[in-house]
This record gives sequence, C-alpha cells and structure tokens, in this order.
Amino acid sequence: TVVNPLLNKQGEVVEYIAIRYDVTEVESYKELLKNELSTLSKNFNENINYMKQYESSINSITAILKTDTQNKITFANQRFCTLMGYEMEDLVGKDCSELRDEKHKQLFDCDNIMHSLKQGTPVNKFLANVTKDNTKVYMNTFFYPIFDLNSNIVEYLQIMHDVTDIVDLTQEIENTQKEVIFTMSSIGETRSKETGNHVKRVAEYSYLLAKLYGFDDEKATLLKYASPMHDIGKIGIPDHILNKPARLTTEEFDIIKTHSELGYEMLKHSKRAILKTAAVIAHSHHERFDGTGYPLGLSGNDIPIEGRITAVADVFDALGNDRVYKKAWELDAILELFEQEKGKQFDPELVTLFLDNLEEFLKIQSIYEK
Repeated sequence: TVVNPLLNKQGEVVEYIAIRYDVTEVESYKELLKNELSTLSKNFNENINYMKQYESSINSITAILKTDTQNKITFANQRFCTLMGYEMEDLVGKDCSELRDEKHKQLFDCDNIMHSLKQGTPVNKFLANVTKDNTKVYMNTFFYPIFDLNSNIVEYLQIMHDVTDIVDLTQEIENTQKEVIFTMSSIGETRSKETGNHVKRVAEYSYLLAKLYGFDDEKATLLKYASPMHDIGKIGIPDHILNKPARLTTEEFDIIKTHSELGYEMLKHSKRAILKTAAVIAHSHHERFDGTGYPLGLSGNDIPIEGRITAVADVFDALGNDRVYKKAWELDAILELFEQEKGKQFDPELVTLFLDNLEEFLKIQSIYEK
C-alpha cells in the first residue's frame, strides 16, 4: 500500500489517497523462496559434510594422480604418496613414466597409454610402480582424459588400486606349484635311478631352446616349468622293467612306452596352465618328426612344439649322463646322432638352433652337474 496526502492551494491536507496492489502471490513466492534457500543451505552444508567423508573413504583405499597433457604430475592424493614413499611436493612436476618399472619402459607401455589418452580413450592397465626406496608396488590403474567445456583435453586422471598383496599371493601359489612339480618330477626320476638334476637340466635346456625358437619369455617360462613332468608317467611302470640293467624285450619296451599315455592321463584334467602344458609334453615328447614315434605316430608340425622342444632337451641330457642301462656318451657322439636324426627323430629347425648355440647348452650342463 502507498498512501499520499492531497493538498489544497493553501497547502493544507484535505484528504488521503491510498493505492493498493495485491501482492499475496508475490509474498507467497517470497516465503517459499526463503524456505527453499534455508533448506538448500542446510542441504549444502550436509552435502559438504558427506563429501568430506566420501573423500576420506576414497583416499584411504584409492590412489589418485593427476597429470597435465605432457604427462607431468600436477596432483597426488595422500594414498598415492604413502604407497610410493614421496611427499606431494616431490612428485609435482615429475614425469609420470619415471615411477614405472623398467619393464614397462622396455615394452613402451607409457607411450601406448599416452597415445590412447590423446585420442580421448580411457585405458585400464596393470602396472608395476617403483617406490622411492626402489621396491615395487603393483596397481590396477584406470586412466581417464579430462575435457573442458569445448571438448579439449586439459589433463589426465589416474585412479589406482593397490594389488601388491594379491600379486605376492599369486606368486607364492605359483612358486608352490613349481616346487611341487619339481618334487614330483624328481620322485619320478629317482625311481629310474636318475638324479633331480636331470629334470632341472631339461627345464633349462627347454627354456633356452624355446627362446631361440622365438617364444616370448612368458611362454618359454611356462615350458620351463612344465617340461620336468615329461616322464611323470614312469611312476606307473614296474621297477623290474624301469631299472632293468640290460636291453628290454619287445614286450617290456611296449610297457615302457605306456608312460606317455599314463603321464597324459594323470595331468590332462588340470585347468592350470603349467599342468595342461605338462600333459601335452608328457603325451608328445616321444613322437618322432618322421611319424614313427609313439604313442600317436604324429609327424612334423602335427607334434606340439612343446613336445618337440622337450624331446631335444631330454635326449641331449639322457645321452650325456649315465643311465642304469648305459654309460654316458661322448659329446662328439651325441652331436653326430643329432645330425643323423635331423628331420627323422627331431625337428630339423630345433636341431639347427641347438647345434648353433651349443656353448649355451653346455654352460647349463656345467651349472647342473651331478
């Protein structure tokens, strides 16, 4: 309401005029707005409280790192600093790749990640980081490109979960598996009067030959730990045949030959990579390249490469060491046999690799002497 006095010519008030506007709706809106603002303020403060708790929870288990588009660190949360042993000021400005394990640099992992991020593509990568005191921390890392309102990439975000304990536990399980395999293999060899060093030498020979053939390290290592099981089936062969100090009869040799099938049957049901590979090797290491071997009479490349490699390693070691039925051969005689059996008993390519790198095999032989 607006009230104004009305005056006569002498300046005297003669009446009043009141102009009223109905503002009921406006006042209602004002009251509503006041209440909304009050509620919003309360919610805002509550949300800040929640956010602080969320952030604290996330920081307690999640390492977070931000880098600029040149891969220079601009921020690291407390969890990351604690895991890596750095203060934040030590990390800011450091190239992120400096924290990676040397293996990642050799494989150009950092370059490949940056290439994907520059294309706007998120990346998930399992990485080994090196701490300030030079220990490894394994992290499952998610990389995200961050965009401004114009869709330009302005920085990169890394969200990391420490999985070092899981890696260590997995490694312990794998080491236990390997130990069990070597123990079982040694038991099998002991029954045939062999030393445990036979399986160790076969393992090392197989690894070396696999690398020379072109296997990557992971695949060659798998073969290394599976090859000692090549004769595990001999556990099922009677002692009087297995350790007979004389030439076997045809019937006895037929029984000996069953060790390939026996070994395969023992191992074939496992879902573990090492034992699955060991099953293949046990089954195929007595096949011959010309197709006259056993148990299946496979030939050429139909024989699994793992079996072909182990065959060379096994025969080289068997000939070079005393057995219950024979004395060790001289090296020249062994090499002559491999030349003669090239393309017959053995894969010719593997024989060539073996002979061309003989010194490396002899070094292994000297390390694992009786």
